[in-house]
Formats: sequence, structure tokens, C-alpha cells
Amino acid sequence: MNTMTHAAAPLAAPRPAQDGPWRRAWRKLARNRIAMAGLAVVVFFVVLAVFAPWIAPHDPLAAGWSTIRKAPSATHWFGTDDLGRDVLSRVVWGTRASLMAGVVSVAISLLLGVVIGMVAGFFGGMVDALISRVTDAFLACPFLILAIALAAFLGPSLTNAMIAIGVSAAPIFVRLTRAQVLNVKVEDYIEAARAVGCSPLRIAVSHMLPNITAPVIVQSTLAIAAAVIAEASLSFLGLGQQPPAPSWGSMLNTAKNFMDSAPWMAIWPGLAIFILVLAFNLLGDGLRDALDPRHR
Repeated sequence: MNTMTHAAAPLAAPRPAQDGPWRRAWRKLARNRIAMAGLAVVVFFVVLAVFAPWIAPHDPLAAGWSTIRKAPSATHWFGTDDLGRDVLSRVVWGTRASLMAGVVSVAISLLLGVVIGMVAGFFGGMVDALISRVTDAFLACPFLILAIALAAFLGPSLTNAMIAIGVSAAPIFVRLTRAQVLNVKVEDYIEAARAVGCSPLRIAVSHMLPNITAPVIVQSTLAIAAAVIAEASLSFLGLGQQPPAPSWGSMLNTAKNFMDSAPWMAIWPGLAIFILVLAFNLLGDGLRDALDPRHR
């Protein structure tokens, strides 16, 4: 009996598990070279801040009367300031104040802005109208002017500066969160959650919050850059980190009196502010593109 031989059909390869949105966002971000360069610079500054005691070549508070306003050399790579202190060491230690101000103040803004914005968007009505009018009143005042006023009221210190910056930036997160909640609350899965008897708190935390995270993350990254500038401005005006503790803003305040004889006192802290703020902005732009579902 003739038997027909059939070629064995190749076994279908198992389909890989579908990537989640965060994994896809990371792949898109990794393909963005400019954003990854910004991320690398941010990581570099974080390392400087964390390991400042081991990276700084000198004590940032140690004055040397024989080394006052010395130009950059093999001993002092960035030169010295008006009290003979090593500028490189002070720039390294100043990274801590700038990053701490950026992260802590944005955390305060997130805590206030996201909660208040979700309340306004979720409940609507008079609650939404009242919160929106108060938010508009705060947004009518420029962010930096409001931060200076609050810092002056609270008193000069880094802690009070972070609180002032955080409160001043909160209205931006209130408006952003409210707008996102208004878009999400009409979706079918929110109506289904209401139909099965979920409490308002559970709907807000379990169903709304995860779906408004992406734009909040992007705004947080950009807000850190603004907070770094605000902290430097407050320190420049004497309302932030207090001398002799190193801060880029206070270093610029001292350097303005010696621009002709010792320009390196202003160049290095100013360059550090520029590079860090640029890095956060580049990273924020990359995150916006990576987390935008319209950009495939």
C-alpha cells in the first residue's frame, strides 16, 4: 500500500508575551539619543550628589588665606573663591542642594497638586469651581515671584525654599491633573467600576490614577528643572541655602563682585546650573514623546 508522506508542519513558535505600555515607552525612550544623553547627565549629577564626600578633592568650607582667588591649576582645577575655598569642591557639594531642592519641592507639588486636582476633576460642581478659581489666582502670579514671596515670608533656609518652590509649583499640577481626570472619568471602565459599586476612593486610586500617570511624570521632570533654577535664584537672593554651606546660587551671588578679577568663580556654578537644567529638559521632552500613545 502506497503511503503518502507529508512534510511535517513546523511547530508554531510561541508568541512572546505582549509588552506592557511602560516597556514600550522605555524602548522608545532608549531610541531617543538626545533624551538618553540627558538621562546620562542627570545620573552623573546624582552620583556627584550622593558621593560628594569622596569625589570632592578638598573640604568645601576650608578657607585658605594664601590661596584667595587663585586661577585654575593642578591643585585647584576650578580655581578658588574670595576666601580661598576650592571651587570644584563647592560645586560638587552644591549639587546636593540643587537636586534636593528639585526632587523635594516637586514631591511637595505632586502631593498637593495631584490630590487637589483629582478632587476637583472627580467631584466637579461647586468643588471644581472653587478649586479652579483659587488655582487660577495662583497661576496669575509668576511662579518665581510667588516662590520668592513665600520664601521671604517663611524665612531664609533651604527647607523653607523647598516648601516655597513646592507650593508655588502645585497649581500647575492641579490644573494638569484636573484636566486628565475629566478626560478619564467618562471612559467606560470608570462607569463599569461605578456600576459594580466601587467607592469613589477606590475608583480614583485604582482606576483613574494609573491612567493619568504618564503626563504627570513628564511634567514632574520638567518641574525639577524649573525648581533647580528657582533654588539657585532664591540662594542668589539670600533666601535659600545659607552660607557657608555651598550652593550654586550663593556662589554666583559671591562671584558677581569679582567678575573682572576671578571670572571662574561664576563660570563653573553657572555652567553646572545650565547643564543640569538642560539635561532635565531634554529628558522631559524624551519622556513626553515616549509616553505619548500617538507616537508609535
